[in-house]
Amino acid sequence: MMTKDKVKALIEAGLKCDYIEVKGDDGVHFEAIIVSPEFEGLSMLKQHKLVYATLGDRLETEEIHALALKTYKPSEWSK
Repeated sequence: MMTKDKVKALIEAGLKCDYIEVKGDDGVHFEAIIVSPEFEGLSMLKQHKLVYATLGDRLETEEIHALALKTYKPSEWSK
């Protein structure tokens, strides 16, 4: 079963994060707030794709059924 800590670790392993918070206690539904300098110059869609890439096929195999994302560039987060 997937845990919020495992989701967080997977994202952190593949993406430089200034801040990350992952919530979800049922093992398949998660929500995350991620602040990363790697989001600079990217549309929100591309930011989300970057996060999804860190999770590999876990979204396709339904190991993670849903992941709600809020992504921010560091300049946006500081406001």
